[in-house]
Amino acid sequence: MPYRVAIFDFDGTLADSLGWFMGVFNQVAERFRFRQLGPEELEMLRGHDARHIIRHLGVPFWKMPLIARDFRARMNREIGAIAVFPGVHEMLARLDDAGVSIALVTSNSAENVRRVLGERSFGRIRHLECGAGLFGKRPRLRKVLRAAGARPADALCIGDEIRDLHAARAEAIPFGAVTWGYTTAQALRAQAPDEVFTRVEEIAEWLGG
Repeated sequence: MPYRVAIFDFDGTLADSLGWFMGVFNQVAERFRFRQLGPEELEMLRGHDARHIIRHLGVPFWKMPLIARDFRARMNREIGAIAVFPGVHEMLARLDDAGVSIALVTSNSAENVRRVLGERSFGRIRHLECGAGLFGKRPRLRKVLRAAGARPADALCIGDEIRDLHAARAEAIPFGAVTWGYTTAQALRAQAPDEVFTRVEEIAEWLGG
């Protein structure tokens, strides 16, 4: 078993929320008075990291916590529109059965995570860190490692965004990029992640034996 701790991101990694996000994006932009985008421009931004996207939108950093809270509240009201990617429940079960400690570090709320995952899959998470700031995952990753009694090399951080990769790399944690989320596969591969997963099932095949 190459890793004994799997640290997942949520949105775009376990939860298929990109379509919902794009659908409400301009409503949030109108409320917080930043640049509204058409579908083609939204798709183009999937090839860039979060800092580039924020600059492109003209959003001051002080607004980011307010915007994130608004997205979480909207998702909470529209949670029926969000589902996990096919195979996620089975993948988490296989990792759990294989003795891999499952952790989750996300900007989303614990309530949204629980409602999307369902009680059974949610119950497989051993270490949960929710409400992380946009660039605030590093201390949450350290906290997970301490709680799991693991070294950075014992864990694999699994996510779909370049900011997740940068946070993991800063903590010397190997990173596994998933190609079905918010950031394009090409942009993620350009960052030279330690692993690349093109199917949900590959995570269990690699970590679960």
